[in-house]
Amino acid sequence: LVMDEADKLLSAEFQPSLEELIQFLPQNRQFLMFSATFPVTVKAFKDRHLRKPYVINLMDQLTLMGVTQYYAFVEERQKVHCLNTLFSKLQINQSIIFCNSVNRVELLAKKITELGYSCFYIHAKMVQDHRNRVFHEFRNGACRNLVCTDLFTRGIDIQAVNVVINFDFPRTSESYLH
Repeated sequence: LVMDEADKLLSAEFQPSLEELIQFLPQNRQFLMFSATFPVTVKAFKDRHLRKPYVINLMDQLTLMGVTQYYAFVEERQKVHCLNTLFSKLQINQSIIFCNSVNRVELLAKKITELGYSCFYIHAKMVQDHRNRVFHEFRNGACRNLVCTDLFTRGIDIQAVNVVINFDFPRTSESYLH
């Protein structure tokens, strides 16, 4: 059984289904688990289901080479102004901007568009087919800015994205790392 994004698969949302699936596997099964983070749920699963596991931990070697991180502590009412300043000062090929709620995503995308910047948005309440279409268009360069929830933190690799902004403080360190 190969589990990519094991931390997500072992969250409360998916773990019951995964435990049920494991019941159908043969006794001589093999697990391959991959995760950028190693929360308690992953460790508990490993301890419960794996005999003599071989663990490769690259966290000590993880460095964000070539990535410069900045933060700005601003009041809520100044966030859009600060974002507008960043847009005017930075050389942005494409950016992804994270918000903590569906409502914030839609409001911020509207604000960015009103400021004269091209902007798409994606969130969990959109139909999957529509999300896929928006993502595909963004990936193909149809738009410079994408506002989304943390739904979009995993498994994205868009070469043109050179700026990532957490408009809201990430809910977890895991979502920041992804």
